[in-house]
Amino acid sequence: MKRHTNIIITAVASLIIVTLVGREFIKNHKKEPNDKSSTNVSENTCEDIPDTSISDTSIVDTSTPDTDILNQTYEDNKEQFYISEIPDDIFEKMQGKSYKADCTLPRENLRYIHVLHVGFDNQVHEGELVVNKDIADDVLEIFKELYESGYQIEKVRLVDEYDADDEASMSDNNSSAFNFRFISHTTKISKHGMGMAVDINTLYNPYVKTVDGELSIEPANAADYVDRSKDFSHKIDHDDLCYKLFTEHGFEWGGDWTHSKDYQHFEK
Repeated sequence: MKRHTNIIITAVASLIIVTLVGREFIKNHKKEPNDKSSTNVSENTCEDIPDTSISDTSIVDTSTPDTDILNQTYEDNKEQFYISEIPDDIFEKMQGKSYKADCTLPRENLRYIHVLHVGFDNQVHEGELVVNKDIADDVLEIFKELYESGYQIEKVRLVDEYDADDEASMSDNNSSAFNFRFISHTTKISKHGMGMAVDINTLYNPYVKTVDGELSIEPANAADYVDRSKDFSHKIDHDDLCYKLFTEHGFEWGGDWTHSKDYQHFEK
């Protein structure tokens, strides 16, 4: 009997110990509401989840013209109109192209001009020209007035982007200036070779002459624009603003020549 009593006492004691240990374990491992180790998604903050919504990405819609830019005047953008000596990086691009190995015109006689112009897409574009220092101020002033008037010029790029190939530049309707060369069969430098001439919207205003009874057109893809009695956009004539501005600044227009017609060309 005594043996059975001892067994009962031992069992009860063991049960009490197990109960106490279990309560302590539960107490020590219970998660508090603000426990940072909780994996409950509802308790995560916005900072914990990266926001990849498309509204935060920098997407710019360029499908329509920027009317704010178009409404700006020269004064709003005058820092974009400037003249400088030929920068080293530009002169390097000119080597063997517009500034050929036989070029007799010193680099110091040339100037780099940066402008803005309104393109055929009615948006504002940057333009670059190299001209003789003697006409740099005139050319900058003319382009400033063309810009303020919204006059459309499709491209104003250095001819070096076309490897100084006049035909390639003209057929792409590029407006440009300096490109060193001698007049054919002479040792006289051409006006473009001296940086004293500027060509504008070349495709729509071709150079036309008769050679051995045959009509020569430059660029070759400008045949539709030879007849100047036709009415079409971007045609330079005596009523055109470009003609008026260049001639006001003392330039001669190739469209007034007798033996050939160079409708794109203005020279001093």
